[in-house]
Amino acid sequence: MSVAAIVPAAGSGDRLGGGIPKAFRLLAGTTLLRRSADAVATSVDLVVVAVPADRRDVDWRNAAVAALEGAACPTRVVAGGASRQASVAAALAVLPPDVDVVLVHDAARPLMPPAVVAAVIAAVRAGAPGVIPALAVTDTLKSVDASGRVLRTVDRTGLVAVQTPQGFRRDVLERAHRADPGVATDDAALVEALGIPVLTVPGDPAGFKITTPYDVVLAEALLGGGR
Repeated sequence: MSVAAIVPAAGSGDRLGGGIPKAFRLLAGTTLLRRSADAVATSVDLVVVAVPADRRDVDWRNAAVAALEGAACPTRVVAGGASRQASVAAALAVLPPDVDVVLVHDAARPLMPPAVVAAVIAAVRAGAPGVIPALAVTDTLKSVDASGRVLRTVDRTGLVAVQTPQGFRRDVLERAHRADPGVATDDAALVEALGIPVLTVPGDPAGFKITTPYDVVLAEALLGGGR
């Protein structure tokens, strides 16, 4: 089975700040986009990146091409859409016909270990239509109202925090995007909406999502420690 990875990188990253798309922020001197692409590149045959639409002052496509130069596998850059779903769909549309397995990996998860990527691919190849890395929830969870008043404590039994890369049979992911059940925070939710089972494999705390400046500090500390 030929495997491709899609990296949606068209988000603005407002919570991270800096005035540029999050994927192009530097982490210890290297863009988040390149580090996240490198996390999957050694395990796949192609990486397709969806970037923001070009502006008069910035050509994000060329910026991505430059950032990906020398990657461990062939890369392709396409214009993303107004939403994450639209960006993934745009990347799906340009995959070669021989691709059977598709990973979708956040550009904001630069430190995901290769072992997790390999486990996701292996589970899809073993027959699972959809696979996601997951971590047990360890914090106490509360349900609150609009004013912030606690309504109840949520039983965390059976709850997990989901990471990427998420892996799918290509036909399953394409079907899920064609169905378009509405806004979803990840591709697994689109697949679940079709009633198709999604399997979990163990994730890794190092694969946390870069969302705030604090996350950058933590990631750079891990990189400085040899991660």
